[in-house]
Amino acid sequence: MIDQPRSNSFTFFGLGGSNEVGRSCHILQYKNKVVMLDAGVHPAYQGYASLPFYDEFDLAKVDILLISHFHVDHAASLPYVMQKTNFQGRVFMTHPTKAIYRWLLRDFVRVTSIGVSSTGKDENLYTDEDLAESFDRIETVDYHSTVDVGGIKFTAFHAGHVLGAAMFQIEIAGLRVLFTGDYSRELDRHLNSAEVPPSSSDVLIVESTFGTATHEPRVNRERKLTQLIHSTVSRGGRVLLPVFALGRAQELMLILDEYWSQHPEELGGGQVPIYYASNLARKCMSVFQTYVNMMNDDIRRKFRDSQTNPFVFKNISYLKNMDEFQDFGPSVMLASPGMLQSGLSREVLERWCPEDKNLVLITGYSVEGTMAKFLMLEPDTIPSIRNPEVTIPRRCQIEEISFAAHVDFQENLEFIEKISASNIILVHGESNPMGRLKSALLSNFASTKGTDEEVHVYNPRNCVEVNLEFKGIKIAKAVGNIVDEIQREEAVEAKKENTHALKIEGIDGAKKMQGKEERELSAGEGEEIVVSGILVSDEKNFDLNLVSLTDLREHHNELSTTVLRERQTVHVDCKKELIYWHLCQMFGDIEVLEDKSNITNMIKAEDGEIPMNGDKPDDKLVLQIMSDIKLTVMDNAATVEWTQGLISDAVADSVVAILMSVDSSPASVKMTSKTCDRHNHQHPEELVQQSPIWKVKQIAKLFKEQFGDTFTLMMNKGDEDSKEGEDVNGVITIGKNMARINFSQLKIEECNSNPLKGRVEQILSMGADLVAPLC
Repeated sequence: MIDQPRSNSFTFFGLGGSNEVGRSCHILQYKNKVVMLDAGVHPAYQGYASLPFYDEFDLAKVDILLISHFHVDHAASLPYVMQKTNFQGRVFMTHPTKAIYRWLLRDFVRVTSIGVSSTGKDENLYTDEDLAESFDRIETVDYHSTVDVGGIKFTAFHAGHVLGAAMFQIEIAGLRVLFTGDYSRELDRHLNSAEVPPSSSDVLIVESTFGTATHEPRVNRERKLTQLIHSTVSRGGRVLLPVFALGRAQELMLILDEYWSQHPEELGGGQVPIYYASNLARKCMSVFQTYVNMMNDDIRRKFRDSQTNPFVFKNISYLKNMDEFQDFGPSVMLASPGMLQSGLSREVLERWCPEDKNLVLITGYSVEGTMAKFLMLEPDTIPSIRNPEVTIPRRCQIEEISFAAHVDFQENLEFIEKISASNIILVHGESNPMGRLKSALLSNFASTKGTDEEVHVYNPRNCVEVNLEFKGIKIAKAVGNIVDEIQREEAVEAKKENTHALKIEGIDGAKKMQGKEERELSAGEGEEIVVSGILVSDEKNFDLNLVSLTDLREHHNELSTTVLRERQTVHVDCKKELIYWHLCQMFGDIEVLEDKSNITNMIKAEDGEIPMNGDKPDDKLVLQIMSDIKLTVMDNAATVEWTQGLISDAVADSVVAILMSVDSSPASVKMTSKTCDRHNHQHPEELVQQSPIWKVKQIAKLFKEQFGDTFTLMMNKGDEDSKEGEDVNGVITIGKNMARINFSQLKIEECNSNPLKGRVEQILSMGADLVAPLC
C-alpha cells in the first residue's frame, strides 16, 4: 500500500434525468475513461424532443453503457444511440432485462410511430431493423459478477425495482461509484429488495423520485387497493389501473389474483372479470415464468411446493385489443402505458371516464406533463387522443395508491447512510422533491461539516457538470515470487509463535516466565515483513503490481525497454599492439575505427610476432568489436562502451578481462620475446641481449627450486646455442606421476596427476610474470 497523493477530477454530466423524471442518461468521466448510465426517453414528449441531450456530448468517447432496467425512461433510446450516433462502446444489461427489452421496445416503436411531421422530417427515432441490429450487440451480465473492460470494473447488484433491475458499482483506478438506478428497499410479493454492496463507495448516484415523502405501510396500501376495487365493482362500476406493461403490473396481478381467489362468492365465477390489456405483457410473461429463481424466497417456495408457476394466473385474462372486449357489467382492467399518453390505457380511459361509478386508480409514479399527472388534478374534461380539439367529460373517480417500486425518504436515507459515500449526486426526481431531499440530507449530515468526513450533496440540472477532486492511496498487488517470499516469512513467524506457545505450556507454575514469553510473543507479532521488488503501473487498467526482477518479463511482457549505454575504463601498462593482437585472437571480428600509428596493419604484416614500434603516448586506437563494443585506447587508459544487453554484456566483460590480464598473459610473454633491437630502451646491455633460451632457463630455475632432482630440463642440443624455433622441454618425475612441460610455448603437454598439474600451472604463471618485463 503506497501513500501516493493523487489529485484527479471526477466529472458527472447529466444528459437527462437531472431535476426531472424521464430520459435518464448520465455520463461519468475519470482517468480518461467514460461510462454512460442508461439511455431513456421522456414519456411526456414525442420524437426527438423525448431524447436526452445527446448533442451536448461526444458519444464516441463512451467506453461502456450500462442499462439499469428495461423501462422506457431508462432504455428506450438505446437503439437510437447504437444505430444513429457515433457511439462505439460496449453495452451491458442483466439477462432478464435483455430478454424483455426487445419485446418492450418493439411495442414502443409501434405505439410511438408518428411518421413524417408537418415540417417533412421523419420523427421516428428508429425502426424495427435498428432495434434488431442493436439487440445483437448487447452483452449480458450476472448479478454479483465483476466485469473488467479496459480498466473499468463494474458489478451488478439487485435493485428491487423490476425483474432484472440492477444497481451498478463501478470502479476506475480505485475510485468507486455506485449508481442505484430506480431501486426499492421494500420486500414485495415477487422481488428481492435492493442490496447494499459489500464494498464502500466514494460517489453515490441515487434516485430522488419521492423526495421527502413517506410511503404508507404496504399492508395498508394493499387493503385500501382491494377495498376500493371491491366497492367499485360491487356497485356495477369499472376500474382502470394504468400500469407499465412490465414491472409493477405483475405485482398488482399477484395481489388481485390472490384476492379474487379468497373471495370466490363475491367476485369469482367470471362475474367480475380481470383483464390485462397488453399483448406485450402476454409475450413477456414467459420471461417472468423463466426467471423465478431470480425472485424472492416466497415466490420460489410457492413454485417449489405447488409445482405450478405463480405467474400463471387463474383469475386474469389477456386482452389483445379493444375489439375483443365485451364491455358488459363491472370489470377490472390493467392497461398500459402507465402514463395514459396513448395506447389501450388511453382508449379505455376515454371510454369510461364520463361515468361517475367508474374508478381510475393511479398506482405508479406520474411524470409532469403526462395525462396521468393531469388526471390527479381531477379536471372536468380531458382532450381526445384522436382529436385534441374534442374534449371528453371526466366524471369518474380518481384515486392514487402508490405501488411504484421507488424508495421513500426513510428508506432512501437509511440506504445512503449504509453506503457512507462522501459525495451524493441526486438524479431521477422533479426539481421541488429533489430540492427538499437535498436539504434534508444536508441537515442529517450537518455534524460532518468542516471535517474530513463531510458529506457533499449535489442536485445538478441537465448538462451541468459536477467536478469532484479525489486524493487517496494506491494499493499494489504482489505477484509472482514475492508472494511466495511473503508466505515463507509468514510461515517462519507462525513457527516462531508456535514455538513460544510450546515453551509457555511446558513451564509449570512459572507465571513470571509465562508473562515474559507472552511479552516477547506480542512484540514479535508486530514485526513487519520487508520485501523488495519493482512497482509496475498499468495505465490502461490502473493496476499497480509489485514484482521481483526475475518475474518482470513473465508477468509484464508488454513493457517497453529503455536502451542503456554502458562505459567502463581500465588502466593498462602494455602496448596497443599487444592489446590489438589479443583481441584479434579472441574475437576475430575487429573493425578499426581510428589508428593513426598504423599499428594494426603492421601486426597483420608480421608473422605471428608483435612489433614494438614505439607509438606515441597521445596516439589513439579505436576498435569496434563484435559490431557493438567500442574500445578506445589512449595513453594508459582503455575505455569500453557498449549498449546494454545479454550478449553485449558478456562480450564487454570478456574485453575487460583481456585488458586486465594482457600484460601478464603467457602468450604475451611468448609473442614479445624477440630481441628488442628496433629501438633503444636505455636498458643494461646484459638484459637487452638476452635470448629466448635464456628466459626459458630462468623459468626452469623456478622448477628446479620447487621439484629438485625430480625435474630435468631437456634441451635439444644441451646448451644455449639451440636454434630459435626449436622447442625446449622439461620433465618432472615423482614416483608414478609425470609431467612434460613445453617451455617454449609455456604449456603442459602431458601430465597424469591433477594435483601435480595444478602446481605446474601456477609456477608457469609465476615465471611468465617474472620474465614479462624483460624485453
